[in-house]
Amino acid sequence: MLRKSASRIVASGHLVKESLRLASILFARSLRRIDSGSPFFTYALSMDYVLGFDGGGTRTECVLMDPAGKILARCFSGPSNPSRVGVESATGEIEKAADLSLQEARVSRNAVAALGAGLAGTGKPEMKERMRASLAGAFPGAAVSIFTDLEVALAAAGEGPVIVLVAGTGSAAIGRNAQGQIWRTGGQGPRLGDGGSAFDIGSQAVARAMKEREQRGTDSTLGMKVLEQLGYASWAELQRRAALQPDDVFPSVFPIVAAAADAEDPAAREILLQAASELSSLVNTVAEHAILGRENIMIVKTGGTVGRCVFFDMQLDAALKRALPQAQIGGLRMSPAEAAARAARS
Repeated sequence: MLRKSASRIVASGHLVKESLRLASILFARSLRRIDSGSPFFTYALSMDYVLGFDGGGTRTECVLMDPAGKILARCFSGPSNPSRVGVESATGEIEKAADLSLQEARVSRNAVAALGAGLAGTGKPEMKERMRASLAGAFPGAAVSIFTDLEVALAAAGEGPVIVLVAGTGSAAIGRNAQGQIWRTGGQGPRLGDGGSAFDIGSQAVARAMKEREQRGTDSTLGMKVLEQLGYASWAELQRRAALQPDDVFPSVFPIVAAAADAEDPAAREILLQAASELSSLVNTVAEHAILGRENIMIVKTGGTVGRCVFFDMQLDAALKRALPQAQIGGLRMSPAEAAARAARS
């Protein structure tokens, strides 16, 4: 269960400044000036091609943007959360997605002037710097900007009061109130709690299926589907794999649970109901600390579990409306990868 202690909530001055900088770059309609008369931001029309990335524990999205800001290609590769897969592996997946995009648009790598990467697992400054240095080596001559996945998701949501719920391999929420203050919670990884995430849903489903097998002597319908679709001959085999590479096992169970829930499997539906409650608790915690409950707040959902299951989407929306009855629920104004690319052009 989510613990709503103050220690779980982070309000960072650096994060406030970074979010405001990203939002101003992405959504300002005209050149504004601060009191000194210097430009608040500039739009770098002279830049060459820009790459933008959104990387998590399951996949990496890459967009290639031309000098006019048009998206020329959008490609995908494997996980690039460096805290889960390591810096070297994360860099390799980012390069893979970049090369696919560059090949599709017939653009050479040396034509890339800048890249922005919004990556899960880069909340600590030392990890962010390690990824920046690694990508600078992979893309020599390009200006490299590293953001957290939450920072680019918030920028992609637009201006004004908003809470972004990220529900993918991990889970987190980040919010901005009318005064521009930023609050976040979650995103601590599976050991400290990623309630409602694909990892959590998968691990809950496996634990439940194994318990039912032990009690009944036979596999449940959901348990049989998990073993069959993941290609394991036994729960012991799955356990061995999960002990070595949990990220290769548990997030992959989510689509199985999602399909079963839409087929009215009661066990799958119970698991997803609990996940929806966990995710709504993240949003509610941010709203309480950021004093967002009385504002015309927008809740934006993003991540790999969103839009994959009719039952889960309905239950999540219902849980969010119970938590914040006055809120509107919507989607991002652009993809986080595109937000990262546009931020890198600044």
